[in-house]
Amino acid sequence: MIERAYGLGAEAGVAVWCEDEAGPFQAVPPPGSSWQPEGQPATQPHEWIRGGTTKLMTLFEPATGTVDVQPAASVTNTVLHGWLKKALDSKLATLPPALAVSDPEANRAQWAAWQEGLQIRFTLPADLPPLRALLVWDNLAGDKTAEMVLWLCAHGIMPLYTPWGGSWLNMAESMQRILKRRALAGQYAENGEQMGNWRQAVATCWNEHPTPFVWGGPRHERRQRCRERKLHRLGGSGACVQRFPSAPKGSFHGK
Repeated sequence: MIERAYGLGAEAGVAVWCEDEAGPFQAVPPPGSSWQPEGQPATQPHEWIRGGTTKLMTLFEPATGTVDVQPAASVTNTVLHGWLKKALDSKLATLPPALAVSDPEANRAQWAAWQEGLQIRFTLPADLPPLRALLVWDNLAGDKTAEMVLWLCAHGIMPLYTPWGGSWLNMAESMQRILKRRALAGQYAENGEQMGNWRQAVATCWNEHPTPFVWGGPRHERRQRCRERKLHRLGGSGACVQRFPSAPKGSFHGK
């Protein structure tokens, strides 16, 4: 369902957004390289000082590559839902105005199409506005509260929950890793607030020249061609084999 949303969301005339929370991140020196003046290498303190933690809320739009972030000391339902509603309102304001519903049955069928194949479905409200966006986010109890689901539906947003063990379907995960590496690698934040400010600064710079994300992309196509040709890629180079090399009889893996 989520893969179909990434591929057909734009064709169906609806936006696709991804939301995720990351953390907590400790204010400790993470590994990584950084640019320094010659003769002045970066140094890290040898003492472990508790500098606090921070979390990050992320709303990502794959089609444009733009991202909205908000650091927070904790991500309770009150904090997350309050911030997400404001961020989604801003996103909705950038979309074309919603048209009036002329055929309620056809409109309901458009909403219901994004629940096909699901074993557990939430009940759609009786009055549905035009479907304007799909929201991919976690399958947590707090994300499925009646108040939040009704708010999303009232604003024309259909939530698509990632299955258990399927967080890799959420493109916001990849965006968060990029922000973390660019903001924190090789640095040392003294407290959680500083880490949050660095990530917000990196997100602002990213949005000046965003990179759109495409589901699968060339890597998916290469893997598909290898499957069709019954080839297996070998790590470290572009070499392939027609069958996966097995260990000789009597040998032990890892020796």
